[in-house]
Amino acid sequence: MKQKNTNSESKIGYLMSLPYILYFLLFVGFPLVFSFILIFHKWNVITPMEWVGLRNFIRLFQDRLFFQSILNTLKFLVIHIPLQIIVALLLAVLLNQKIKARGFFRAVYFLPVIVSGVVITLLWRQLYAYDSGLLNILLTKMGLSRIPWITHPDWAMPSIAIMATWKNVGLYIVLFLVGLQGIPRYLYEAAEIDGARPIQQFFFITLPALNSTIVLVIILSTIGGFSLFIEPFVMTGGGPVNSTLSAMLYIYNQAFYFGHMGYAATLGFFFAVIVLLVVLIQKKLVEQKDK
Repeated sequence: MKQKNTNSESKIGYLMSLPYILYFLLFVGFPLVFSFILIFHKWNVITPMEWVGLRNFIRLFQDRLFFQSILNTLKFLVIHIPLQIIVALLLAVLLNQKIKARGFFRAVYFLPVIVSGVVITLLWRQLYAYDSGLLNILLTKMGLSRIPWITHPDWAMPSIAIMATWKNVGLYIVLFLVGLQGIPRYLYEAAEIDGARPIQQFFFITLPALNSTIVLVIILSTIGGFSLFIEPFVMTGGGPVNSTLSAMLYIYNQAFYFGHMGYAATLGFFFAVIVLLVVLIQKKLVEQKDK
């Protein structure tokens, strides 16, 4: 009787997990296996696949534009991650204080996270416009020169990094707020008794206590930064002079603009290995620091 009940419960468990298993096989497993097969083929969707062996890999290592797109992505990460951590942490500390309309401000800062990336990119493209953009109008009102935010190779990627920070900072504010509210209050009270100033409390209590949250934010920002696509695709199309051509945008162009499905799959797997290596290095460095 007991064995019968166990078998019945197992069947119900399998039945309840069936939708997720089907979803995984259809939208994750099948594309992954099919992409791996494409690595060794040349295919443009219309004609039959042609076996090319390792030629896609040979082409990859001779593709200077692909490696430039990786450098562009790394440049974005170098600007975006520190900026995002600093802004999110400062705003989280402010929103953790007893200020008026605190709930309203928390909701306002989180709002860009739930708005479509395309909508936000179109909005910022208008703000960055050289002649009619609000930012340049304000600069000229103050007697300063206009800035070619997205029309000059030196300014384009930093401008995208600022916009991406503005869009995503709300999520990391929430993570930092959770971390801040987990710090015991008695630590600050003891520091006040010892005469520690607020800035000293921040560097010697708050920052060390938020170490695990900062690591989480760095890893999430790194993975999110490597998937940079919507912003350059909508705002600059990868220009000017390929200065905002991210790795994801380059892979997309190879697959859906030029029809090089096999080569795009090769680039995708190669890029995934790079992302994995970077995350593992970050994890290793953090673990060594914690020892």
